[in-house]
Amino acid sequence: MGLLTRDDGWRIPDEVWERMVPLLPPRPSHPLGCHRPRVPDRAAMDAILLVLRTGMQWNALNATGICSSSAVHRRFQEWAQAGVFAEFWRQGLVAYEELKGIEWEWLSCDGAMGKAPLGGAATGPNPTDRAKKGRSGRFSAKAAASRSGSRSPARTSTTSSSSRRRSRAS
Repeated sequence: MGLLTRDDGWRIPDEVWERMVPLLPPRPSHPLGCHRPRVPDRAAMDAILLVLRTGMQWNALNATGICSSSAVHRRFQEWAQAGVFAEFWRQGLVAYEELKGIEWEWLSCDGAMGKAPLGGAATGPNPTDRAKKGRSGRFSAKAAASRSGSRSPARTSTTSSSSRRRSRAS
């Protein structure tokens, strides 16, 4: 399916796929039995891992031709809820422990959360508000009351030009 005609290096190798297949939950049956054919599991996993490895948006999958973004995201949620990815990660840790050994006592985790060091008052005002003070006139209660959005009131018999002349004269 799609635009790709050969392996582009982003596909799951056969030996990895063979380890994943037993972890996948059984396919749910459609209650009516009539629906579009389900995207193959391997194509869905290829697309999921492509998103996770590259950080691309789910909707960008539509351009790759692997399968639709909605089908892949639905499958990702289904498999995450079934614990497929957590179990595959666990099996990978066990396999690495047997192969090389993990020195658990030397493990550490590092991370930091805080404000950007160059942020603050020195960066200036937000460019979207152009350093304006107060509320915008178009969001005021007065403007909201007017249907046309015009600031001048509509002409009526009391605001006609003759009544304006009379009020100016007095």
